[in-house]
Amino acid sequence: MDPLNQTQVSRRGFLASSGAALATASSSTAAQAKPKIRIAQVGTGGRGVYWGTDLVKNYSDVVTLVGLCDINGKRVKVARELMGADAPTYVDFDQMVKETNPDLILITTTDSAHAGYIVHAMELGKDVLTEKPLCTDEQQAQAIRDAEKRYGKRLIVGFNARHYAEAKKIKQLLMDKAIGDVISVDYQEYLDTSHGASYFRRWHRLKEMSGTLLVSKSCHHFDQVNWWLDSPPVEVVAYGDLKFYGRNNSFRGTHCRVCPYRNKCQFFWDVTKSASAVKLYVDCESEDGYQVDGCVWRQDVNIYDTYSVMVKYANGARLTYTANTFMPYEGQEIGINGTKGRIDFNMYGGGGYKDFQLRMTPNFGKSELVTDLPRRTGGHGGADPSLHDLIFREWDQPDPLGLKANSLAGALSSLVGIAGYRSIERGGERVKLADLAKL
Repeated sequence: MDPLNQTQVSRRGFLASSGAALATASSSTAAQAKPKIRIAQVGTGGRGVYWGTDLVKNYSDVVTLVGLCDINGKRVKVARELMGADAPTYVDFDQMVKETNPDLILITTTDSAHAGYIVHAMELGKDVLTEKPLCTDEQQAQAIRDAEKRYGKRLIVGFNARHYAEAKKIKQLLMDKAIGDVISVDYQEYLDTSHGASYFRRWHRLKEMSGTLLVSKSCHHFDQVNWWLDSPPVEVVAYGDLKFYGRNNSFRGTHCRVCPYRNKCQFFWDVTKSASAVKLYVDCESEDGYQVDGCVWRQDVNIYDTYSVMVKYANGARLTYTANTFMPYEGQEIGINGTKGRIDFNMYGGGGYKDFQLRMTPNFGKSELVTDLPRRTGGHGGADPSLHDLIFREWDQPDPLGLKANSLAGALSSLVGIAGYRSIERGGERVKLADLAKL
């Protein structure tokens, strides 16, 4: 079995606790009916609203959103309205869990808070679904794995990068040894001056909140490669710098709305043109002071905007990964090199990704595009609905590609990023994952 997924757990088995087990009924119809999954969600910023809206709109026949929690009391009420939900709102997580008694806790908070909520949810006897990344430092990774053992609860990480049609096809090709044994993977990530800049406006700019983009952004790319290779990463070397954003400008403000340089700054963003952003963030600033339109040139930016990582795997394969966050266009270029050929997977066009190309080239033979793959509508090129269907409708179905990501997969993907920033901090020193956490 693929060590980075868990396929032997039914949907209700994953979510069940003593209070959520299937009810016994006298009639055969009632006995076969599955009760809806009771979900309580913590974290109602933009990503939280995205998840909640999808649950209400597309999965209300199988799930019930029973509670919403956020440390910002205004934002959680706005989020409920934007989601179209009727769940009660809370600012106290323990109170929400006590009063709603959910089967599952959905965590969509800031990245550095994931681990604390995961561990506490398990302490309270609840299974957990968390947005990526699983954690932002090695101590959190260890705490989560220890808690899962201690409390016997289940955890799943929402890795949508496994769910592109092309990513699934690559997994199948690699399982079939279409290019022989994989020797190396070349992975280049390009974030444009819109998407890339957004991380430097928001809380992600702070290492203590995001674990740098090596964790916050790149962890699901690392998971994708870990999954394709079906081998654990063991060692990382990395280099990274802040070369473009933050201190690298002659002028700066605090946030765009009041900036005196708005007419000369190419990164000026008028948040007031987004009604939802105004409701969710601007109108809620009085609660916590958080400004979503922060200046990308702020001196407190302490993450990297350009970085390169080399990862060594237990099976001998290597990953070379580079990311730049200030490019003129958005996309990815991925090459997988094997003993019998190469697979190329390229995506361009921003978060929606409208241009996909998958090519298979044998060492001795004709290079061909792989076409006619099933394409779904929805976020991230159809990857999001595929992930959500897996979690909420198909968990007890066969999983030949190993799409189900467990806590080990989450920990390993985060630890590649964590080892990356530790290596950068130490001047390019080799960092072994086994020295960071005992998984």
